[in-house]
Amino acid sequence: MEIKVKFLDKFRLEAKFDDFTVIADQPIRYKGDGSAPGPFDYFLASSALCAAYFVKLYCDTRNIPTENIRLSQNNIVDPENRYQQIFKIQVELPEDISANDRQGILRAVERCSVKKVVQAGPEFVIEEVKNLDADAQTLLAVKPASDATTSTYITGKDLPLEQTISNMSELLATLGIKIEIASWRNLIPNVWSLHIRDAHSPMCFTNGKGSTKESALASALGEYIERLSNNHFYAGTFWGEEIANATFVHYPNERWFKPGANDALPTEILDEYCLNIFNPDGELRGSHLIDTNSGNVQRGICALPYARQSDGKTVYFPSNLIENLYVSNGMSAGNTLAEAQVQCLSEIFERAVKRHILEAEITLPDVPQAVLQKYPGILAGIKGLEEQGFPVLIKDASLGGVYPVMCVTLMNPRTGGVFASFGAHPNLEVALERSLTELLQGRSLEGLNDLPPPTFASEAVTEPNNFVEHFIDSSGIVSWRFFSAKSDYDFVEWDFSSDGENANAKEAATLFGILKAIGKEVYVAVYDQLGATACRILVPGYSEVYPIEDLIWDNTNKALLFRKDILNLSSLDNKNLGDLLERLENNELDEYGDIATLIGIEFDENTPWGQLTVLELKLLINLALQQFDQAYELVGAFLQYNDNTVERKLFYQALNAALEIKLDESLEFEDYVLNLRRMFGDERMNAVIGSLEGSIRFYGLTPTSINLEGLDRHHRLMDSYKKLHAARARGVATVN
Repeated sequence: MEIKVKFLDKFRLEAKFDDFTVIADQPIRYKGDGSAPGPFDYFLASSALCAAYFVKLYCDTRNIPTENIRLSQNNIVDPENRYQQIFKIQVELPEDISANDRQGILRAVERCSVKKVVQAGPEFVIEEVKNLDADAQTLLAVKPASDATTSTYITGKDLPLEQTISNMSELLATLGIKIEIASWRNLIPNVWSLHIRDAHSPMCFTNGKGSTKESALASALGEYIERLSNNHFYAGTFWGEEIANATFVHYPNERWFKPGANDALPTEILDEYCLNIFNPDGELRGSHLIDTNSGNVQRGICALPYARQSDGKTVYFPSNLIENLYVSNGMSAGNTLAEAQVQCLSEIFERAVKRHILEAEITLPDVPQAVLQKYPGILAGIKGLEEQGFPVLIKDASLGGVYPVMCVTLMNPRTGGVFASFGAHPNLEVALERSLTELLQGRSLEGLNDLPPPTFASEAVTEPNNFVEHFIDSSGIVSWRFFSAKSDYDFVEWDFSSDGENANAKEAATLFGILKAIGKEVYVAVYDQLGATACRILVPGYSEVYPIEDLIWDNTNKALLFRKDILNLSSLDNKNLGDLLERLENNELDEYGDIATLIGIEFDENTPWGQLTVLELKLLINLALQQFDQAYELVGAFLQYNDNTVERKLFYQALNAALEIKLDESLEFEDYVLNLRRMFGDERMNAVIGSLEGSIRFYGLTPTSINLEGLDRHHRLMDSYKKLHAARARGVATVN
């Protein structure tokens, strides 16, 4: 994590990281003002807070109340060496907690991350740099081996892991992106995962997984580059008017098309095969495909070129369509194009076959023990899970040897939840390894307590959002029929892999051939402008994540109906506020959906903007318009269902009481002001009274505009995208 420090007055310091700001000072005896804790005080508090977090986590997963649990920490300083200290953490537990849970809580404290880092002894590297912002050297220290005999080769990679990691790290540094490793996990043998992110823009992050530390790191970096290359980190967000009006918005080879008469689809986009899938009833209009990121309606539809695999012809796909239906499915980066294509196609098969198995409630065959014995590393990981109390099922998901897919399913007897993890690759061992490592990618063992139980209710399994949950983090619902001892297919020890030179190219051809055999057309885009090889593969009617009807009924470009007015909220007159309110009420929005997602803006999550919902915005607009009956109705709904900060809830509790008094003709507001102030405080009641009188509008929402003033988090995300945009522009200039 990157922490940037600013020098304030006297000895006060400001540390900024992610969306947080911490102020430190020194005691008066050390010439400070004592206005904030000192740096060392924060350090001491961090271990106590970390220990308490793990106690809370343990108790929550076992439904143990924490109201009567107390925890304290004392540091005992050696009088001969003040840097030699003992941190004594004491936990007071109620009598009714069992002996087993008492030991469990103490073991949970032992897991404190701060404690483990201190005990391991962190290494400090102190150096001078010319410019902190320009220093984009990554924190990844793996270097390529000078001796080829010591290089690590794994199946599916065209270069050794060391060279792969070095190449990707150097590329990111060249782009000006400083990658930091936020966490590592290695909970069972041969299963590693990690979380990496942009130090400046932590919203840009990926998780990697693998059987070794190096393979997990290569996985995370590869995914990071694939998402940069495909602009996935910035999907759904507003890129600002500067980029919206630039020579290109997404890629230099994009084209823009105007809708035809009566909002008809331009004839230049898609092809007959795609139109039959995306517009079967002729309801799709040009306005449905306007680019969400630029919001540039006058420019038209931004479309990206894809090569049709059957004949090489270029077909233009609207960026809006890709963003709405495919999310991150079918994108990859690799040392070579063939390597990236194999990964793309494997991912597509993994998700499509998984969806078919889950929705059809298919029972898969077990992998025989004799076959599993060939893969001792995988067996060791499975044994590690079972020793932790999680039964594991190993299944062949190839549907009779047709598809290169495997499945590892975990059961949690403590909660009754299950987790079906799928993996795909032409090599059976690699597909099985991916299924296993996916189980614990970015998860703790406690995180496995949140898994949903299986069900016999078919409608819950086949509901479209269930597949979306499976796509996001495999946490969707699984049918009990999946666990029948009588399988619908026989086990096949399949193998779609190739050996020798150009193995990935041969495997890519094999995977393309499977899609051709089932009657699917395939479209491929290659992105190499950033210095890496990445691609995206679309298989219409097969690789979509979201329902195709979302293009009409739940399109991300509905943001264009609201974005400008919501950002300009503080400067709108009553007429425009009324118009905005009418749109919010008439577009079938989820009242508890957040405004940040609706309009594509990265607000600081810890501010009222970051927590603002459609319902709360409607409430505030009604309040600004002095429509107190409607505001009173909405504030009641807010208090009943909305999850917000204590401070925000107290403001609305005060407002609720004030509105009740205001709307009751038998009550006089002045009769209650004194005790309202005693209950809620002067500052909060001043805000309530000002909101009722109209002198305060949209309490808590810091003014901004379509120019995004004051939205630091969003600007950091756009700083990241502008680095890519500049690199692509330089590439075009070099070619010309």
